[in-house]
Amino acid sequence: MDKIKLRRWDSAEHLKTEEDIALYFEACLEEAGDDAAFIAKALGNIARARGMTQLAHDTGLGRESLYKALSGDGNPSFSTILKVIKALGLKLHVETPGH
Repeated sequence: MDKIKLRRWDSAEHLKTEEDIALYFEACLEEAGDDAAFIAKALGNIARARGMTQLAHDTGLGRESLYKALSGDGNPSFSTILKVIKALGLKLHVETPGH
């Protein structure tokens, strides 16, 4: 019997287009509830898909600190989250329930 090689799933590998990224981020926002680490990790996946070095340049934050903050284990400030969202070209959207 042949052994099956498995790889760890990496969302960043599947975020190829702007639409992919927007739909992924929207789904993560809906799924996260009040789990801020989930959102940070989602932004980290998007950042890795786009390029962390460029994101560091665009936000003015250090690349290593971004990796840590967006790992899901970090605890980034809300201002860091807002800088990352803006640098990634994303926008937060608010709507009332049922709309």
